[in-house]
Amino acid sequence: MTDDNVTLAQLVLHKGEVVSELYGPDATAETTLISWSMAKSITHALVGIAQMDGLLHVEDNNLFPEWAHDDRRNITLQQLLEMRSGLSWVEDYVDDDASDVIDMLFGSGKDDNGGYAIAQPLASIPGSEWLYSSGTTNIVTRLLGNVLGDTPGSHEHIERFMRTRLFDAIGMQAEPKFDAAGTFVGSSYVYATAREFAKFGQLYLHDGMSNGKRILPEGWVDHARTQHVFDDETGLGYGAHWWTLPGEHNSLVASGYEGQYIMVIPDRDVVVVRLGKTVSAKRNSVVAGLRELIEQFPVTGGQ
Repeated sequence: MTDDNVTLAQLVLHKGEVVSELYGPDATAETTLISWSMAKSITHALVGIAQMDGLLHVEDNNLFPEWAHDDRRNITLQQLLEMRSGLSWVEDYVDDDASDVIDMLFGSGKDDNGGYAIAQPLASIPGSEWLYSSGTTNIVTRLLGNVLGDTPGSHEHIERFMRTRLFDAIGMQAEPKFDAAGTFVGSSYVYATAREFAKFGQLYLHDGMSNGKRILPEGWVDHARTQHVFDDETGLGYGAHWWTLPGEHNSLVASGYEGQYIMVIPDRDVVVVRLGKTVSAKRNSVVAGLRELIEQFPVTGGQ
């Protein structure tokens, strides 16, 4: 395994039991690793809980005062979750000069990720085109903070909401990160061990239920995996802040930069977590390897 394709953790749960677990250089079962964009799928869960509480709805528009006087007021939360907002964005992880995501996370937008993304102009009619955007997720998390009552610079309410309603509710230990404006950086920053990320996968495997209690609203897992587009670059479908694995019925994939994956395969009762450092050119081979692993388990029907 070369330095540009390193697996730090790989875990397989079958029927709720760990059947395979391995760790790479300087990593153990206790090592906390970064989610990168797997955090987007955690954001999806938070939106579902907030909708269940009546705080927002996916069909809401007129989401921000900054959008009130132009066509951005027409953008719905559903369009944001599907990556169809129409907002201009360059999701480039290499070219500092061209990249909006690098500028948001590490440059001029690093203290206010949500504000940076909210300020982007429209490039197309909302709902008309799919464009993967980390900025979109931080717009969603800013909205969550707003409806939960956080004020600029504070993340007290959204952090309590995340911990009590999601992490504690499923027994997951995780560390979300917030920017200086108080926005949860839901595009990129949740830290947890492979076993803890697997608990989040189990929540979606079991249709939003954990320990006999409904954590996500009915139908919310289906909302996540209703595929709207197929992405040739990744070889995956896209639903609402979750990807799908073609050929695996009802599958869900949380996917992050450097080859972070939570793959949820209900028809095989399998959750696979893979965390590592893999360059983009080799990421499809990682997915192919995980698919081979998944296919070792028989199709037994959905949960």
